[in-house]
Amino acid sequence: MKDLFFYGTLRHLPLLEIVLGCDVQGLDLHEATLGDHAIYGVAEGPFPTIVAEPGGRADGVLLRGLTPEQVARLDFYEGGFAYDLALVRLADGSSAEVYFPQPGLWHPAAPWSLAQWERDWAALSCHAAREVMGYFGKRDRAEVARMFPMIRARAAAKVAARQSRHGAGTLQGRVEIASVERVYANFFALDEYHLSHERFDGSMSETVERAVFIGTDAAIVLPYDPGRDRVLLVEQMRMGPLARGDRALWHLEPVAGRVDPGETPEQCAHREAFEEAGLRFDRLENIAEVYASPGSATDFFHIFLGLTDLPDDVTGIRGMDGEHEDIRSHLFDFEALMELCDAREAADAPLVLSAYWLARHRERLRLDWGKATSEAS
Repeated sequence: MKDLFFYGTLRHLPLLEIVLGCDVQGLDLHEATLGDHAIYGVAEGPFPTIVAEPGGRADGVLLRGLTPEQVARLDFYEGGFAYDLALVRLADGSSAEVYFPQPGLWHPAAPWSLAQWERDWAALSCHAAREVMGYFGKRDRAEVARMFPMIRARAAAKVAARQSRHGAGTLQGRVEIASVERVYANFFALDEYHLSHERFDGSMSETVERAVFIGTDAAIVLPYDPGRDRVLLVEQMRMGPLARGDRALWHLEPVAGRVDPGETPEQCAHREAFEEAGLRFDRLENIAEVYASPGSATDFFHIFLGLTDLPDDVTGIRGMDGEHEDIRSHLFDFEALMELCDAREAADAPLVLSAYWLARHRERLRLDWGKATSEAS
């Protein structure tokens, strides 16, 4: 049996319950303090670290009598962040073990606030912890640490899903989930469900088996120059056509990228436009918020039109080396874009959707752009 002192995110009881795999009610848990130490947020992420600091005070909670199984679960979770146990003496003279980071791995920033973290990150962290702990006993902590950026991105999508605008006028029926099994997980994931759902006549369906591809939220933006009346498209090799056996593996698309945790879709659209095409937008127009394929995937697209200047020399080859990107950009005038879509030569759904949205709103956008240009001059 072990006594552990928690100073950071595990003071959030819903998260502690997920990691321990049990209800904390009835456990020997109470407030405690570790002297000559301080708690700081780290520069690398929204989580804390603890550092030795003479005269400092680290407030937290002491959990006594942890079983070997519970400690193993905690080691698995904390080990993914490269935290390991060390023995300390608390302010009341009792001994306990604390998870300390490996030296030099994280860089302390500002003092850390539990209340602020709970407001901004607790929901995401609980979703991420459920996935992490689902791998306990199945994968080692180093493998889960490597997967963690995508785990957090999937968790962020779950948080964002609670803010969706769609659904008005549809059935708000019951879904009863008998089981969920994760049959694959790496960069993406695949889950198999056994479930029943309410039917339109009020009865429940029989139990059915369904598989769903677990992706993330993405921001997609079509750059448009209203003055020159043209758009910029990017070209890159795509895995979907390769796996399908398509004769064309390089596709024309709008700029796109995964929405990172803590980032808004708008911020993602601006960031990806600069990374993929060196563009900065004057403003974004909302086009749509849609599932890519709601029957089989969680991928959710926030689609925008980005208003910007697109001179002749804006095209080139770009991409983030760390993400193995090789992206070439092209300029299309509006009529060429519509011919591409009408001839069914554009195979990217967000591109086609954005092009026809632009056709509907083009006159307004060009008029507004002209007025703004005249006023500026």
